[in-house]
Amino acid sequence: MRTKTLLMTAAVMAVGLGASVAQTVYSVNSVGYVNKSLLANFNLISNPLNGTNNNLSTVLPVLPDGAQILTWNSGLQTFNDANVYFDGFGWVPDAPLPPGRGAFLFMPSAATVTFVGEVPQGNLTNAIPSNFSLISHIVPQSIGLAAAGLPSADGDQVLFWNAAIQQFKDAVVFFDGFGWVPSDPTPAVGEGFFYFNTSALRQWGRTFSVN
Repeated sequence: MRTKTLLMTAAVMAVGLGASVAQTVYSVNSVGYVNKSLLANFNLISNPLNGTNNNLSTVLPVLPDGAQILTWNSGLQTFNDANVYFDGFGWVPDAPLPPGRGAFLFMPSAATVTFVGEVPQGNLTNAIPSNFSLISHIVPQSIGLAAAGLPSADGDQVLFWNAAIQQFKDAVVFFDGFGWVPSDPTPAVGEGFFYFNTSALRQWGRTFSVN
């Protein structure tokens, strides 16, 4: 798939390359929903809430015909085959997209999507493998990665996607003794990002409550 190859190449080669999307978050106790405005073409998203299950048919039940999801295989350092939405049939295949994982969502036309579910709470862990991984905050909160306790090492990098111009923003790099340069990277709610981990598998722990 040409788009898959192009995005994979961009993800691995885009260190140093240069749309945030609108969102509205509502929550009562642990149940809520997130509205996310998406542009036509590729958007880098994440699922901010837990559904009854986290399959695409639950997370994104209705999208324009021909919408596609591309998830990342950290072990192989490549994208998995696309999941495609067909009007009247749904997602083929119907794969999971749990909180804490990012994905590219191709939209044939601009639209606002709504995520509905429970806010992840308690002691939460997000695994960050070595090399490139496509991740997100595991809770629906826009906060800097350092402020959220992400364990980083010298040379780690974060790549955000600019949906308006369809390319990666400049890399944000972690330096021992200085922290993140130019500043603590802060994903929006429902936004995924590429993380380059210079060392072995790490566990990103969060303790979170809406109360």
